[in-house]
Amino acid sequence: MRATSNAATRKTARLSLRLPEAQDINFTADLFSRKELVAHRPDPHPDAPEESAARLARDMAHWKDHGFGRWTALADGNLVGFGGVTVSKEFDGLNLSYHLHPDYWGHGFATELVTEAVRFAFEDVGIRRVIGLVRPANPASRRVLERCGFSFEREVMLHGAPTNLYVRER
Repeated sequence: MRATSNAATRKTARLSLRLPEAQDINFTADLFSRKELVAHRPDPHPDAPEESAARLARDMAHWKDHGFGRWTALADGNLVGFGGVTVSKEFDGLNLSYHLHPDYWGHGFATELVTEAVRFAFEDVGIRRVIGLVRPANPASRRVLERCGFSFEREVMLHGAPTNLYVRER
């Protein structure tokens, strides 16, 4: 499955979305070293720099393999996070994910990013189902998904921890 249009860059009201690049490594390492960002993982330890580098490399490889993936998100020229849709190996539908720097939480950027990612998945990739996985202890992420039209489908086990699977279908 591939995008039908140029997926590399997108604009929303306040965000510029672009392909992840090697130069994003310092931001990626800083972002995933933050305890508040990784608090809802089954193992809530911050990433080591090598883990962040591997994460960024996987995101870049996904773009090469599929023609879409998680974008790097900027607001007013500043990196604020990453987000988009990726191929799910475990569940039916594209997997939505987003990670914003805590300095940008609570400003509606996650909702804006999710809205664009879902629109892109439906209109440009032509997929009919997008999933979002959220830990029960992360109500802010759950509210973003619900604001963007996702509905709870079921609880699943993901990486050894209960996780709520939310779905939005076209």
